[in-house]
Amino acid sequence: MSQTLNVAVLDYGIGNLRSAQKALQRVGANAELTADRAVIDAADAAVLPGVGNFGACMQALHSTGLARAATEFAGTGKPFLGICVGMQLLFEKSEESDEPGLGLLPGTIRLLPDTVKRPQMQWNKLCFAHLPGAGAHPLLQGLDDAWMYFVHSYSAEAGPEVIATVDYGGPVTAAVARNNVWATQFHPEKSAESGRRLLENWVDWAAANVDTGDGSRSNQKDTK
Repeated sequence: MSQTLNVAVLDYGIGNLRSAQKALQRVGANAELTADRAVIDAADAAVLPGVGNFGACMQALHSTGLARAATEFAGTGKPFLGICVGMQLLFEKSEESDEPGLGLLPGTIRLLPDTVKRPQMQWNKLCFAHLPGAGAHPLLQGLDDAWMYFVHSYSAEAGPEVIATVDYGGPVTAAVARNNVWATQFHPEKSAESGRRLLENWVDWAAANVDTGDGSRSNQKDTK
């Protein structure tokens, strides 16, 4: 990483947000847990973690003003990462709640089928959805067959944004990407060395895009 990346970890008061902050700091980012709009707008990149209920998380985002902050930040083209329920919040809606999502990604979050134990609370091995004519997505570089830690009962439906799945009674969305908005259903901060490598990938890629400020240097060419 050529320069220190300033990352705003959106603090909307739900879940162990500090664990995501500390994990980013361990891979060299200057990560700040914040609800301050000025700090968020000035950041090089932003992270939206999340655990628990989709509707409660969306309500908390709205009550803190961070739903608008997240949407507008992602709209700048700066790197934006969602984690676990933070990934689900990026979609249009969820079967878990009548509360609309942020709508940064198209589609619906679906309940895992009743043929599997809910929640999926285990380590599971990633399967890449490769880009046409290319290798793994930049987020997943060096993570062939990596094991990540999952805790969830809902998952994003299949779509062109999916870059990795896991097998849990069939393919289950594990990671998604669309331009500057990337996200994981699993917890990289709880996924040992594989999770650390993934966060390093994101931080390094984000730092490489700081100069443009619009994500145009590489994500329009190299990512979905």
